[in-house]
Amino acid sequence: MRCDVSDVEQTLIPAQRRRLIREYLEIHQIARSSTLSDLLKASEATIRRDLEYLELQGVVERTHGGAILSQRLPKEPAYAHSAQAHPEEKRAIGRAAAMLVEDGDTVFLNSGTTTTEVLRNLRLRTDLPNLTLLTSNVTAALEVRDAPFEVILLGGTLRPRSNSVAGRFAIDMLKQVYAKKCFVGVDGISLKYNITTPSSAEAEIAAVMIERTRGLAVVVADHSKWGVVSNFEMAKIDQIQVLVTDENLSDDARSQLEGRSVEVVVASREFEPEGFLRSRAEQEKPNAVVLQDS
Repeated sequence: MRCDVSDVEQTLIPAQRRRLIREYLEIHQIARSSTLSDLLKASEATIRRDLEYLELQGVVERTHGGAILSQRLPKEPAYAHSAQAHPEEKRAIGRAAAMLVEDGDTVFLNSGTTTTEVLRNLRLRTDLPNLTLLTSNVTAALEVRDAPFEVILLGGTLRPRSNSVAGRFAIDMLKQVYAKKCFVGVDGISLKYNITTPSSAEAEIAAVMIERTRGLAVVVADHSKWGVVSNFEMAKIDQIQVLVTDENLSDDARSQLEGRSVEVVVASREFEPEGFLRSRAEQEKPNAVVLQDS
């Protein structure tokens, strides 16, 4: 359905306005109240009331000055299906995220197709002989069995749908270790509902990884995860220091995350990891930065 609101009149009733707002968000995913006010020839106060109503219906999530489309993910996607979504973006994110790792680090890495890209790129580095990596990601661990650093695959219950391990044995292993950095793949990122996934088992693994990390907690996620909400919380937004994402994440989303002290790293064409890590060490509260891969 095409959303054409250029010629709307002031006589629209609330139900009509809300339908057009929903259609606009289904196309653009994000909207400012001022933009909707101009398009619908309604006051910003009226638009805010419409957005409040739509939020109560679970259609949108209000943000500062506007709203984003609320997308629900009730079921865990199969690994093979996830691998087909935004592959170029995930490869770029993997390259940028891998460059944040330093020799001597102990690193946690959870399941997912984006975290698999992180580990693939770590394997290509020859300057990490003292890296120790613990992961629940079976696919990634098998692909890097010849890695020039130590890879520890957690024990636990095999989850074929996500090609991962989880459960009590995996949790017990994690609780014996403190990491310097962790890299967490997610299914949804929302300022209101935080970091989520459809699987309670995966949420528990990620939560313990973040809890046991004494340095950077890094979320690796492409732009399509913004505004998505699933059933189980992996972490609060405030527990994350860095988001590595692609250049299609909107400026408004970046601004909202920066307002919550999450540093947004955008994978693109050039990359200076030394400067990034130095700035992280020097600054207690992060600022936005654009990282680019070659």
